[in-house]
Amino acid sequence: MRFISWNVNGLRAVLKKGFEDIFAQFDADVFALQETKLQEGQVELELPGYNTYWSYAEKKGYSGTAVFSKREPLQTIHGLGEEALDTEGRIVALEFPELWFVDVYTPNAQSELARLDHRMAWDDAFRDFCKGLEAGVVPAGAQKTAAKPVVMCGDFNVAHQEIDLKNPGPNRGNAGFSDEEREKFDLLLKAGFTDTFRTLHPDLTGAYSWWSYRFNARKNNAGWRIDYFLVSDELAPRVESASIYSEVMGSDHCPIGLTLA
Repeated sequence: MRFISWNVNGLRAVLKKGFEDIFAQFDADVFALQETKLQEGQVELELPGYNTYWSYAEKKGYSGTAVFSKREPLQTIHGLGEEALDTEGRIVALEFPELWFVDVYTPNAQSELARLDHRMAWDDAFRDFCKGLEAGVVPAGAQKTAAKPVVMCGDFNVAHQEIDLKNPGPNRGNAGFSDEEREKFDLLLKAGFTDTFRTLHPDLTGAYSWWSYRFNARKNNAGWRIDYFLVSDELAPRVESASIYSEVMGSDHCPIGLTLA
């Protein structure tokens, strides 16, 4: 199976920059988006051969996720099951016979870590959600299911290690590279999930998925790796490739990919 994930930072804008051609070229089995910045009915998108699933934020023009899948899932979940965390359209989870696929757009801790408490609550709830799916436990209102492994992807809004950003020193303590956010990502991995890209490319430097629009950051490759594919540890032996498509333009993020045998 081939999976693609992309934070498009506004789908309506990216549609004007060749999104449909890029989408077709990847020919993914499952294609996940983050930061669609849409409400229902605001875009007409025809993707022949794909089923489409959307989560929308209550706030207009903000957040939002979507997943396009060639196969129809057994069920779809659009939140963590916690009312305080489920107003921003940050989750689309699809159940397939052999695995769960989870698309996530993690909240940004914001300047001076103004939203860090919310971020910490999200990270804990998200980890519990994914471990629950593995164990066959779903939020209230979802269909009961069997235990099965998880593939998760998206913009996690954290650079895990110093190798995952160009300038770790000056950014230590800033949103996306605070000790607190990095520790929560550690806990997610220790809970039984594998960072597919870093496992296959443990020493590769300069591999980033997001660049600021300021200071010619992308031209100079002064970026951050904050977009990930994680899999349940039991799926790790099936990982054939994990890629970052930095040549693909249209957003301040680039797409990332995963192929499972």
